[in-house]
Amino acid sequence: MRRFQRFASLVAFFCIGLAVGPSSVGQSKYDPHALFSPIFYSQSGNEYRSGNGEPGPAYWQNRADYQISASLDDTKNQVKGSVTITYTNKSPHSLPFLWFQLDQNLFNPDSRGFAKLPPTGRSRYGDAKNPFEGGFKISNLKVIQTQGGKATEYAVAPLVTDTRMQVKLEKALQPRGEVVKVKMDFEYIVPDYGADRTGVLKTPGGNIYAIAQWYPRICVFDDVQGWNTQPYLGASEFYLEYGDFEVSITAPSSHIVVASGELLNPSEVLTAEQLKRYKAAQQSDATVAIRAQNELEDPASRPNKPTLTWKYKISNARDFAWASSKSFIWDAARINLPSGKKAMAQSVYPAGSAGREAWGRSTEYAKASIENYSKRWLEYPYPAAVNVASNIGGMEYPGIVFCGSNAKGESLWGVTDHELGHTWFPMIVGSNERKYGWMDEGFNTFINGIASEDFNNGEFDGGVPDGHQIAKFMFSDQTESVMNTPDGMKEFNIGLALYFKPGYALGLLRKHIVGPERFDPAFRKYVSDWAYKHPTPWDFFRSMENSLGEDLGWFWKGMFLENWRLDQAVSKVEYVNGDPSKGAIITIDNLERMAMPVVVEYATKSGVKARKLLPVEVWQNNTSCKFRVNSTEELSGVVIDPDKAFPDWNPANNTWNSGKNP
Repeated sequence: MRRFQRFASLVAFFCIGLAVGPSSVGQSKYDPHALFSPIFYSQSGNEYRSGNGEPGPAYWQNRADYQISASLDDTKNQVKGSVTITYTNKSPHSLPFLWFQLDQNLFNPDSRGFAKLPPTGRSRYGDAKNPFEGGFKISNLKVIQTQGGKATEYAVAPLVTDTRMQVKLEKALQPRGEVVKVKMDFEYIVPDYGADRTGVLKTPGGNIYAIAQWYPRICVFDDVQGWNTQPYLGASEFYLEYGDFEVSITAPSSHIVVASGELLNPSEVLTAEQLKRYKAAQQSDATVAIRAQNELEDPASRPNKPTLTWKYKISNARDFAWASSKSFIWDAARINLPSGKKAMAQSVYPAGSAGREAWGRSTEYAKASIENYSKRWLEYPYPAAVNVASNIGGMEYPGIVFCGSNAKGESLWGVTDHELGHTWFPMIVGSNERKYGWMDEGFNTFINGIASEDFNNGEFDGGVPDGHQIAKFMFSDQTESVMNTPDGMKEFNIGLALYFKPGYALGLLRKHIVGPERFDPAFRKYVSDWAYKHPTPWDFFRSMENSLGEDLGWFWKGMFLENWRLDQAVSKVEYVNGDPSKGAIITIDNLERMAMPVVVEYATKSGVKARKLLPVEVWQNNTSCKFRVNSTEELSGVVIDPDKAFPDWNPANNTWNSGKNP
């Protein structure tokens, strides 16, 4: 549908201001001043975050680089490792201590997240009936810091509180570029089901280890809150600094190990035949089997050594994850990027997930997803995109995602595209998922809908949603505002409030309010401006408004900050001077607290149909609006939102017909 703004000048209308009070279709709850209040933004722009939604001229961001050496013991389900973190303080503040995230401590029965679980049942984030004795063991923590002109190493006794760890420095880390190194050893037992983010899938061919949140990670220190030390409770996800990762993983030689980034030593960990196929896949648009299903039981399909060390590297990333198993089938294909660069789509899965209707198409899906988003929004930044079949329904990390091993067909396309779509939100655009889960899940759900329209001529396109049906559950009495934190929401509301509603809202804005030809460039600018940075919701709102040239405070407030309903109604149809040949005057009311532009379709007795499109500004100072249509005969019917694009809570009052009393 065309843009509403284009039609504003074509509509002959006049609106009358009414006090909030009785209407011919019911009592109105609408207050124009509440929705269109000019006091929308919580603060003005500053040198760090500009009023136009861009990073300010003094924007800063700290950096964390990781060197990790780890090993997997598949007899104990244990990961051990050593990590050296090089942390650069680019802020204008001195830092007397550092904070780290210890996410594995969630799986200790004494954790705060465990205390939130339902006592008699299993949550997505844990099982109170069957507690798992998990958590990190940290040892040998040392700090290397320049003191008196030379590097000094000293031991530190960390202060661990739930899923956070504080490391106090002997000398405060100075602003604007001073560097400190922190190194430590760590180990933990991998939970079988780690809050749907990490875990162990048992298969006849061997366990599949999906390893994530597996090393101590430094918390973000930013200009918004300082140290972001919100404990990890399971529902909320992550907020992380960017840096480079160099990781070595030692596993049994029978295993295939895939991970974030580029495999640096394929000749050391693959057989000669696998290396040949690996190189062929890098040049092939069709999927190439690197380790085929019929080779899983063949000892010759893996090098004859006790263990192998796989070396990976990924640059300018905010995290690192990996997977390991002797049961992996492994296939891959080339990804073609807009700049001419190439990347590699890869899939690993067990025999039980194989087949053209299941994971046999995973690499095809991954390749299509990455190529599509690279063309539409911003080029994919990593050398590989790996899809891992696991016992995790769907989880994303830079360059690697975990998806359910039982997924197939449309469900496998959907979860693969969704998890890889997270590359853009929040892997590239690094929003704070701990507070604003909708800025990654909702944005991603939005771009997923466009990708499904694009993929294979709409093979898995779900079609246009019925906004009237959606409104029934999107604004029920049990729902919550999008802006609530994930940990603060009822678990049953997370899918709706963080994924569906913001995804639907952005689609509504794009298709029915400003138009794709305006929305898409504005959205691309936001992505480009905040790539590898930390935007807030207000940065996004400002960025879109400045690019679009629109004041959208009413939209953000109604759909994101509040949980208000929309109810627009046809209340009266009259004829000019009582003469149908002179045109009709239609009265519409806004009965709930949200407002939207209005699409009105009317039909004449002879069957002629036409539409009027009214901009949202008709509700700026009114609860009721009258407008004229230049008909020359009696009307047989009038309908608000005939395409059911808008989330109208009560569509029963959207229609007037001549059988009613005009």
